[in-house]
Order: sequence, then structure tokens, then C-alpha cells
Amino acid sequence: MKKTFRWMMGITALVGAVVVTSCSKDDPQPDTDDNEFVVNRDDLKGEIAEGEVVLESGTYKLTGALVVKEGAKLVIKSGVVIEAKDIDQVRYIGVSRGAQIDVQGTASSPVVFTAEKEQPGAWGGLVLCGAAPINKGETAKSEVGDLDYGGNNISDNSGSIKYLRIEYSGYSYTSEKEFNGLSLFGVGNGTVIENVQVHEGSDDGFEWFGGTVNAKNLIVSNFDAELVGDDLFDWTEGWTGNGENWYGIRTNDGNRGIEADNNGNNHTATPVSNPTIKNLTLIGNGAGGENQALKLRVGTKGNFENVVLANWGTGIDVEHDEGIAFITDGSLSVKDVRFIDVPVKAKGKKTDGSEAGINGVFSEKADATGAGAGIDVPEWAKGWTVGLD
Repeated sequence: MKKTFRWMMGITALVGAVVVTSCSKDDPQPDTDDNEFVVNRDDLKGEIAEGEVVLESGTYKLTGALVVKEGAKLVIKSGVVIEAKDIDQVRYIGVSRGAQIDVQGTASSPVVFTAEKEQPGAWGGLVLCGAAPINKGETAKSEVGDLDYGGNNISDNSGSIKYLRIEYSGYSYTSEKEFNGLSLFGVGNGTVIENVQVHEGSDDGFEWFGGTVNAKNLIVSNFDAELVGDDLFDWTEGWTGNGENWYGIRTNDGNRGIEADNNGNNHTATPVSNPTIKNLTLIGNGAGGENQALKLRVGTKGNFENVVLANWGTGIDVEHDEGIAFITDGSLSVKDVRFIDVPVKAKGKKTDGSEAGINGVFSEKADATGAGAGIDVPEWAKGWTVGLD
């Protein structure tokens, strides 16, 4: 039976809480079992166990983990703000395998996930889990949230995310684990991800753990002077999707522009990470401990086209024998690159630590446009983003 949710009005509305209960077409009476979910603007947390919950307008205070369970759906209308409270609790939004999220932001009215404490690492971020292939095993548990992910459904659909800003993410879950801005665990290519910015996060902006999902119009921006963050973009565990129009910039001593892996325990594990990335701009500050625009290692493949790399110590850094071999057979390449203030354009290192010449991995193009406007903010990023003016 298809189930929908209705707003239950009453005294709870006077105190800012709205009760959402599950009803079926066959039975107009509201359920009273454990699947009842309460949406409280000042205390948003818990598990959405079934049906559809809609966040209509205004601001909601995130006070703990909000997890969408298998079979359920969370809809977030344009203009909604979810603000993590400044409290000592793990606060993140998780979408389980078999669940969906529908973020309905627009260019003029984006959805914003932010934090009361405007500081990198103030809260978790958004975690999506799907049933698409990974190379860590048939299935696995997400490194944060402990949610199942992985499977054999290439076209798995975790929903749609359009015009979303994720601010101040990267909360330290344990001493070994931190949330990213947007974490994609085994997410399938039935999922839509377009126009998303991760701003002032303390860990990776976007990270793919296997899966086949495509992602278009992505931005990572890190300017906080005290932050030594992680990578702008990161993938591992056999991600085979496509990326288009990515713009990453940091002015602080963070890490790499892109850190790309296949599988750290088994470099030849399948499916092999092998995305195609078109129209990419990565801007660093020429400093930091891992000052590479592209770090390609532990067996990843990948093809990059129309790339601008600015202010990095090294442009393209390839490690391990598998990656060196992929350059030779053409399954690892960076075409039409414009280097700006990059003293070392490319360097390679074999598994035994010896140097490898890898200049064949790239070709140059002096007028490459990258994400659309070279090092300048592309037109598609204007109006709904922050911090880029």
C-alpha cells in the first residue's frame, strides 16, 4: 500500500512541534504504532521509518542524528534551512540504503544545511547510502553512521539533490573518523546530484565510496585561516560515475584538490575506480602538507578533460605500479590542462618508491576553461553560493 503523511494540527503546533503519522488509502485512521514520527522545528532528530516526511519552509534545529530508513523518504522544499545546534551531540543527516531524499532547492532559493556555530567541523554533514557496486565487498558499513551500503544495482536511486549548500561540516565522530560534507556510499546513477556547495568543512568536501552516481556543478570552498582541512574531492572503493563542472578553492593549508584511490588493501579490486571528470578547476594556496592538485594512487583509473590547476606545488601526482600502467594504456589521463603557478606539473612514483616519468599522463591547453571561467567563479555558481565573491 502506498502511504503518505498528513500534518496533525493541534496543541503541538503551538509549541513548534508537528506530528506526522502514516495513513493508508485503505484505512483513513492514523497509525499509532512505533512508526509515528514527530517533526519539531526546535528539536529535529530521530528515524523516519516509513512513508514521506516534508519539511515545508523556514528553519529547523538539528539536535541529533536524523536518519531516513529503508522505504522512507525525506522531502525538503526550497528555502528550508536545517541548522545544527551547538550541543555536544552527533548531528548529521543520513539516508539509508533503500531510502530517498529529495532536496528541492532552486538557484534563487537554495536549501541550506548549516550550523549554529559557524566554524568548520561544527556538525556532521549529509550521508547517502545506496545499493550500487563497491569493491570493499558485496556490502559494507559506512565509516560514519554505521549504515549498510553496496550491492549490484548500478541504477539504484537514492533520490535527488538540487541547489544545496552544506556549511561547517566535518564533525569528528571518533578520533579516527570525521564526517565529510557530502558522503556517497555505494550510491547509484539513478540518483540526481546537481548544484551542491560544501563551504568551510573540516574534512573532505565530497567523497565517493564506490557506486555509480554522477555529480554535476559541485563546489568546495575553504577559507578559514585556522583550518587545515582534508581534500576538496575524494573517491575510493570503485567509483565509476561521471563528474561535470567542479570548482574547488582553498586559501588555507588544507590538503589536496582531489585524492583518488581504488582500494588501499587491494589495488586491483573490482570494480576499479574509473570516473570521467569534465570541466574541472582546482585552486590551492601553494602551501600545505599535501600540496598536490591531483593525487592519483592505489590503482585508480580516470579520465579528466578541460582542467585548470592553479597555485599547487605539484599538479598531477601518480603513485603505484597500477597507476603508471594505466597511463600507458590510456585509462588514466588528464587532457587539455592549463597550469597556473604550478612549479611541478607532474611526477610519479612506483610501488617500490622509485621515481617514474609520467609526463605522458597530461596534455596542455593554454585557454582551458575548467569549470567554466578558468580560475574565476563560473556563471552557474553565482547567486546560490556563499563565500566566492
